Amino acid sequence: MSRLLSRLLLLSVLAATPALAEQAPSPPPSPVRIATEGGHPPFNYVEDGKPAGFEVELAQALCAEARLTCTVVLHQWDGIIKGLEAGEYDAIMAAMAITPKRAARIAFTRPYLRIPFAYVARRDTSLPNPGPATLRGRRIGVAAHGPQVAYLEQRVPGAEIRTFDNLADATLDLRAGRVDLVLGDKLELANFLARPEGDACCRFVGEVPAGEPLLGEGVGIGLRKADGALRETFERALAALIADGRYDRIRAKFIPFDTK
Repeated sequence: MSRLLSRLLLLSVLAATPALAEQAPSPPPSPVRIATEGGHPPFNYVEDGKPAGFEVELAQALCAEARLTCTVVLHQWDGIIKGLEAGEYDAIMAAMAITPKRAARIAFTRPYLRIPFAYVARRDTSLPNPGPATLRGRRIGVAAHGPQVAYLEQRVPGAEIRTFDNLADATLDLRAGRVDLVLGDKLELANFLARPEGDACCRFVGEVPAGEPLLGEGVGIGLRKADGALRETFERALAALIADGRYDRIRAKFIPFDTK
């Protein structure tokens, strides 16, 4: 190889080096500041003046696994994405569902929380394996503004959909026999069944199959799009917690069913 050609190759490598460096993701900040709302138990709440709940303990475990120094801070729900974009903190763990609108502004990790959607019926109802065939003609109560309405319209076209302002109103009609089933957030329905009036009248009879796209992706850690290294760090830590059972041990303290 000629000396001139060697020099040209060396110059091309040196010229490319700054560009490569510019594309490399910046390392995670220290400390990593994680924002939560503090008003959505059991996911996040305030106890003795400090953030607490499932997401707070999961954040602490993720940071310990990743050997990150982290602090959890409180921020009201309104403006929580704006605060992330402004650099007030570095991540959000606040029961924030992954949606296309939010994903256009910020990045998300893989979901760390999925709350199934379940059916509740009266105890005297015989209903094996709720599905399009067995639900035909059934009166199903749902919250009017939830994704369950679209799910029933598209996946269970033979059902008679009854909408309510909230899930609590739907369960009142279930107890009174004005609807045959209620479809909703399994955690909210589990809380209903844990109360004496719910336990006396009603029971779970099934769930929507996991992975149903009409019901959303789940809840992920929100990050700035430029913080690719921090996203990858949280992804690896979450995979490790799930693999060795630490995730489930934390989850079981707050939620009585699988949420992976």
